[in-house]
Amino acid sequence: MTRNIKSAALVLKDGSVFEGEAIGAGSSEISAPVIARGEVVFHTGLSGYQEILTDPSYAGQIITFTTPHIGNYGTSAADSESSKIFARGVIVRELARRRSNWRSDDSLDSFLKRNEISGIAGIDTRRLTRVLRDSGAMPGAFGTATESELHKAAQSEKGTAGKNLIAQVTTTKPYVHGSGKFKVVAFDFGIKTTILNCLGEFATVQVVPATTSAAEVIAMAPDGIFLSNGPGDPEMVHGAPETIRELLGTGVPLFGICLGHQLLALALGGKTFKLPFGHHGANHPVRNLATKTVEITSQNHNFCVDADSLATKAEVTHINLNDQTNEGMRVLGANAFSVQYHPEAGPGPHDSRYLFAEFVARMEAK
Repeated sequence: MTRNIKSAALVLKDGSVFEGEAIGAGSSEISAPVIARGEVVFHTGLSGYQEILTDPSYAGQIITFTTPHIGNYGTSAADSESSKIFARGVIVRELARRRSNWRSDDSLDSFLKRNEISGIAGIDTRRLTRVLRDSGAMPGAFGTATESELHKAAQSEKGTAGKNLIAQVTTTKPYVHGSGKFKVVAFDFGIKTTILNCLGEFATVQVVPATTSAAEVIAMAPDGIFLSNGPGDPEMVHGAPETIRELLGTGVPLFGICLGHQLLALALGGKTFKLPFGHHGANHPVRNLATKTVEITSQNHNFCVDADSLATKAEVTHINLNDQTNEGMRVLGANAFSVQYHPEAGPGPHDSRYLFAEFVARMEAK
């Protein structure tokens, strides 16, 4: 496959400039100048670019793939984690010119165009990752506009801290997924399809908007309650901690993943903080403190729970072996537990899928 090359550039808020070529939306020679802006982060996974791009937790962010060759197996409609791409853009070292996979129904470039998402290729992603690693995730802008326009856009971008991005990703009305024997109410803060599929293996999942009240959930008489992943700053999801706090008093088993873990911590009176460059990858080692085993996990979060702020409210169950941050907890005096990482993977290893079995065991016991 051949295509015309249209020059583009990436400008970070610190003034760093990277030259490349436009891909995705706006890469045509006849397209008007494009500017995409957002918080620039990097992901270390070797594969799964489609699942990563369609993960709603990346709302507000521009994703840099550290793997140098992206797009070689194309895309497949069955692999999307949501109905669209919520990320602001994508940065790659080299975009594959051909796709080779019997499951593929489209190229990555066409997939980006259909979703009206711009990207930039030809970037020295190794240098970019080192900048982000040393300075932290930072706002940036890329596109085919002039460098001065991109610099101005980068300076005006505020990043994800202090923003409530849930309204962009949550469902507007309830719906049902799966047909298992248990009844689970799942709060949609940006829920991934793979999570729904895992829950649907044993439950009939009633997915509800993020703003659903505790009274509405209780009226559904669920066997279990699930708090999903999602984007942005957990302290900006106003009302959710209060709702969760009320639900903890019902005794109904509650399970949280990623943002759900952070919101559960806030419901207990804990605190969260922003990591320098976040955890984005499919190979993070996490120690299960009960079994002493190490799980290789899939992760995608910029914020973290302050374990010390929950010393009397929850027991830490998992820690990240790279930086010793909190990766899981069990609430003391309540039927609730949560993890910071993604046991469903999509993409990534399945080392931690036993957590869904623990959720089932709690519902059976209840």
